[in-house]
Amino acid sequence: MYVGRDMTELDMIAKNEWKDSELAYFHQSFQQIAPYLNEEGTIIHREIIQEIEARGGLSRDEASWAKGTTTKAD
Repeated sequence: MYVGRDMTELDMIAKNEWKDSELAYFHQSFQQIAPYLNEEGTIIHREIIQEIEARGGLSRDEASWAKGTTTKAD
């Protein structure tokens, strides 16, 4: 389950101030509802993707006994 700032709060700050976990969570959420997004939703999703790309993608550190290899959205 996602525990963090909601879209109402995040919408008021620049995407470059979002945490990686927030980008990952909302990217996954928007990806799942992409066919139903209006123009504004599509623009927000595109901005999230551009920020992820500007950061060089989401980090994929090596796995250990304590964590996996992918950033978890929740």
